[in-house]
Amino acid sequence: MMTLRQLIERYLALGGTFGRPVPLSAFGWPAAEIESLFSSYDQDYHISRFFHFTAESGTSYRIDNQPATHISIDPEINSIL
Repeated sequence: MMTLRQLIERYLALGGTFGRPVPLSAFGWPAAEIESLFSSYDQDYHISRFFHFTAESGTSYRIDNQPATHISIDPEINSIL
């Protein structure tokens, strides 16, 4: 499993900055891996409060049984890294 720090680094590489919605498909992983990884982090309250999933246009995934196409992450996540 990818560490939270690695996930944040990948998010920033794709989005450039915190708070910017990044398509989940941009991570380039198989759908099952995207759904598993993000669902596991979304189930952890200390992490999920910084994650914001939206359902917009694009490839849809099931994150903790909810449809999502994009993620944005708050910069305050650095407080738990």
